[in-house]
Amino acid sequence: MQRIPIHDGLFTDAGALLGARCPDCERWHFPADADCPYCSGERCQTAALSDRGTLCLFTGVNNRPPGYLGEVPFGFGVVELPEGLRLIARLTEADPTKLRAGMAMRLVIVPLHVDDEGREVVSYAFAPDEVA
Repeated sequence: MQRIPIHDGLFTDAGALLGARCPDCERWHFPADADCPYCSGERCQTAALSDRGTLCLFTGVNNRPPGYLGEVPFGFGVVELPEGLRLIARLTEADPTKLRAGMAMRLVIVPLHVDDEGREVVSYAFAPDEVA
C-alpha cells in the first residue's frame, strides 16, 4: 500500500520531520517555510529536525475531534526538541498515568487512515523513548 504524508513537505525522504531555520534571527520553526514567522526573514533554510525530545505537557483524548479520522483514544502533548522548538503532537501513549513531564520521547510515523484512493495517510507522533 502506498503511504503519503498528511501534508506535503512534512518529512524528509529518511522520515525525519522537516523544519526550517532562519539565518537572520537564528530561530527554528515547524512546519518548514521559506518565511520566518518570528522576524519575517525570507531566507529560511529547511533541515531535518531531531527525532528525540522531552515531553512538556500532555493529556489523553478519548473522543474523536471534528475532521480527525484516526483512532481514539490517543495522547496529546507538547514535546520540546533540542533545536528549542516545542511541537504540539499526538502521543502514542493514550494513558496519561503512564506519561510524565520531562519524559524522553522519540519520533514515530503513524498511520491515520486510508484515503479514497486506497493510500495510507501518515502523520507524526511521539512515543516514550524506552532507550533513554
